[in-house]
Amino acid sequence: QVQLVESGGGLVQPGGSLRLSCAASGSITRFNYMGWHRQAPGKGRELVARIASGGTTNYADSVKGRFTISSGTAKNTVYLQMNSLKSEETAIYYCGAGTTYLMNYWGKGTLVAVSS
Repeated sequence: QVQLVESGGGLVQPGGSLRLSCAASGSITRFNYMGWHRQAPGKGRELVARIASGGTTNYADSVKGRFTISSGTAKNTVYLQMNSLKSEETAIYYCGAGTTYLMNYWGKGTLVAVSS
């Protein structure tokens, strides 16, 4: 059984910053991939950023240069630093993990609301 717990969401003004955290635990010793997806109201889920165990990262084009994904020093932890947030990035952000890039384990999500 695998559990992922996100934290760090909240309300922020446009142009502001937030840092999301995720810790995974359970039957898998180490995940090859961890990352973040998001789902905005009325829209489908999309990849935000992903990091492989070797450090390779992938970002959605819309967040490149503003968001940074990183692995924590603790095993199976991942962070997402989000800068210059836009109102259209209001969404539920989900932490994912897995042995493949598909990241088949997911947390319950944390709400990020960008509004003035």
